[in-house]
Amino acid sequence: MALTRAYQWQAPDVGDTPHHTLRAKAPLRIGFIGVGLMGGDSLTNMLTRRHVTVTALCDVDAHRLDRAAERVTEAQGADSFERFHDFRELLRSDGVDAVVISTPDHWHALQGIATMQCGKDAYIEKPLTLTIAEGRRLCDVAAATGRICQTGSQQRSSREFRHACELIRNGHLGVIQTVDLCIPRNNRHSNHVGDPDPVPPELDYELWLGPAPYRPYHAESCHYAFRFISDFSGGQMTNWGAHNLDIVQWALDADTTGPVRISGSGTFPSDGLFDTPDDVDVSWEYANGVTVRCTTGTPHCRFSGAKGSIEVGRGHFEASPAALNDLTLGADALRLCHSDNHMENFLDSVRTRQQPICPPETGHRSATVCHLGNIAIRLNRPLNWDPAAEQFIDDDEANALRDRPRRAPWATD
Repeated sequence: MALTRAYQWQAPDVGDTPHHTLRAKAPLRIGFIGVGLMGGDSLTNMLTRRHVTVTALCDVDAHRLDRAAERVTEAQGADSFERFHDFRELLRSDGVDAVVISTPDHWHALQGIATMQCGKDAYIEKPLTLTIAEGRRLCDVAAATGRICQTGSQQRSSREFRHACELIRNGHLGVIQTVDLCIPRNNRHSNHVGDPDPVPPELDYELWLGPAPYRPYHAESCHYAFRFISDFSGGQMTNWGAHNLDIVQWALDADTTGPVRISGSGTFPSDGLFDTPDDVDVSWEYANGVTVRCTTGTPHCRFSGAKGSIEVGRGHFEASPAALNDLTLGADALRLCHSDNHMENFLDSVRTRQQPICPPETGHRSATVCHLGNIAIRLNRPLNWDPAAEQFIDDDEANALRDRPRRAPWATD
């Protein structure tokens, strides 16, 4: 059965909200769901922009919400925005055109779907989803509603990654043979072996958990460290992997497809709360014969072809032969979408209604590569994948891992 039929689900009802249309020449009204680390950075970014007003803030942590509110008050005034505890209340607001979603990964798809169904555009931090199935559902909703949706894969808006991908797509490395990339080890370690911690009074832990399975509260499993617990995230595979594998997809012209074979292994923490791999060794093979291998190390991507190689990372670009380092593409060369600022690219898309540099199909396909790697590690055997049908071939056990149950009242069919 096709993925889009077997795993369809809807976001929970948030009430009757009018379909938004942008007001001519008016500032964009931006709401934030999640104002912690990444949300706080995005808030700083937004408060410096002209023709934008932050009109709504939402967080389940009252301390984080208070700090964000102080910053917006200082920049815009105390009466310029609304505060919300529950994201559904923010989505009912008539004073929001677009929403920046910077919550833990297990919330991304559900909140993104609800945002678009309420007639608002969405910027969703990477990874776009927690599962493969919810990614397809999010893409379907984006197409059905006509809303703009940007994935926060900001390396696409960096010159060195765009230049590397343009050189590759224009054949300057010849036929690509292998891609080697690295992601870091888990940068947190859990030593917890005792009883649960008391839930801080400022945190609505029940709403923080949302659709994830219930588990007792521990301070070191919440906020940033959630990404090392598989109920909430996929570890560094979906954290850093979502960045570097996104660049691989871009370079290989695979934004609407993916690999066909996957194998992988990993080493896992032996104690504490965390259960995502500390070290990984995963390989993906694409239909054109390119093999992509991801291991643990300093983050970078290395593309090797018949005529040369390129190693690219944040602020780093090195090519062989050396002449490629200074090569300027000709006027007739294939050019990729050009963005020098990921958030500005999103805002431009909201204004023009043109697709952003990392639309939902792109973000979904890049996240899928990460999820495939984690599934291969978990099953510890080779897997065959049909990227068109988005299902494993003759493998019920693997196909069952394309989605996960959701806890009531967030569980939907």
